[in-house]
Amino acid sequence: MTHPLRLRSFRLLFLGRTVSAVGDAVVPTALALAVLRATGSTTALALVLGCAMLPRLLLLPLGGVVADRFNARRVAIVTDLARCAAQLVVGAELLGGTPSLIHIAVAAALGGVASAFAMPTSSPLVAGTVEPDARQRANALMGVTANASRLLGPALAGLLIWTAGPGWAFVLDALSFALSALLLSVIRVRHVPVPRRSIRTDLALGWREVRSRDWFWSSLLAHGVWNGAAAVLLTLGPVVAVQRLGGEGVWVLLQQAGAVGMLAGSLLAARARPRRPVLVANLGLATYAAPLLLLAVAAPAGAVIAAYCLALTALGFLNPVWETVVQGHFPAQVLARVTSYDWLVSLGAMPLGYALAPLASRAWGAPVPLAVAGALVALACAGTAAVPAVRRLGWPVSAPPVPAEQVPAGR
Repeated sequence: MTHPLRLRSFRLLFLGRTVSAVGDAVVPTALALAVLRATGSTTALALVLGCAMLPRLLLLPLGGVVADRFNARRVAIVTDLARCAAQLVVGAELLGGTPSLIHIAVAAALGGVASAFAMPTSSPLVAGTVEPDARQRANALMGVTANASRLLGPALAGLLIWTAGPGWAFVLDALSFALSALLLSVIRVRHVPVPRRSIRTDLALGWREVRSRDWFWSSLLAHGVWNGAAAVLLTLGPVVAVQRLGGEGVWVLLQQAGAVGMLAGSLLAARARPRRPVLVANLGLATYAAPLLLLAVAAPAGAVIAAYCLALTALGFLNPVWETVVQGHFPAQVLARVTSYDWLVSLGAMPLGYALAPLASRAWGAPVPLAVAGALVALACAGTAAVPAVRRLGWPVSAPPVPAEQVPAGR
């Protein structure tokens, strides 16, 4: 097996994605502090975040169609340049000294639109630059760099904010997208053309591929429940940590432990190769019930932090394994659309968790929604073991067949 980093195209892709991941990891902290400094309003921050999230959710399926119709590399270059422009606008607003909330919100919305078209390209880019036998290691490398960036991003953001100001964090992110676009422009990515049909037909064909595989859609539902439960923890966890576990420092340590766990899980995914990858990965996700239940009973801080680290290790392991299995079991012609539906379910569940958690907490107290979320995530993730296709599914051994609807006329 050739190591993925020995392949020029993947090496440049990996470098570009590493740089943009570092830039992206800086932005959440910088954005929160910048908006709060400018407005002093959490409502304003929620507005900006909503402007980024809403177009992303609405346009993700369309982004999958575009990435399948056109070369994923070209789509990724355009979206990188668009996000570069959006971040430069925000950076210029903040560096100007009198930032406009409307301008920042519009830039966030444009970035969200670009993100909707960029996210479905991630899997086709890896699949198009690496041979099947090296994809697990390639996906694990992508996971390592993304999770290492999440670990270092807040520290780098703090350094930039306190020394140069939050505007420079956005300038850094813009430059990272520009460099990523430049690197993508000089690599080769395999692309299998698909026949031109209506957007509605393309969306339907992608959805047909999703629901034709029991192992995929049942796991997708479990992953959606996991993300909804994660939103409950992220909403109510800080309150429990501050009021009952020892203060803000406990929450910071918990988040850092999660980042360490994600990194460890990605490293593990590069080595471990269980016979039933999706089954093992989904059962690992069920461990997220532990930190939720421990927070619900206000267990000692050390136990909660350790449980959270373990649960995020399982997530770090799942992501590369899941990407590898999906890339091998779905035809290349529909991979971006399948990826877009995957992201749609995962991201779409989080706003529901964010909305319901405070309401349930006000009605019954924080322990109730935390415990319910823990029970649901354990039931959903472990419950996929009841699906025969999940129990039987192994690693892909050959390229999947081209769907009949996707074969060009005369082929």
